[in-house]
Amino acid sequence: MTVSLPLVFVLGVIAWAAIKFLGVRLWVAVVIALFGFWLSHTFLAPAIESGTRSGVGVVNGTHE
Repeated sequence: MTVSLPLVFVLGVIAWAAIKFLGVRLWVAVVIALFGFWLSHTFLAPAIESGTRSGVGVVNGTHE
């Protein structure tokens, strides 16, 4: 049986848990999310995407 979860859902759950249980303020989470959107429009975006894909491949056991 294969279970597929979007990465954004997993990150959303982590952010919710950080706000709820670790005491991270909501505005800090919003600033971090906005920084992510800004970062996705820079020259670092391809490297971040490649690193994320490699990390997911390692977790899924499909790393080559």
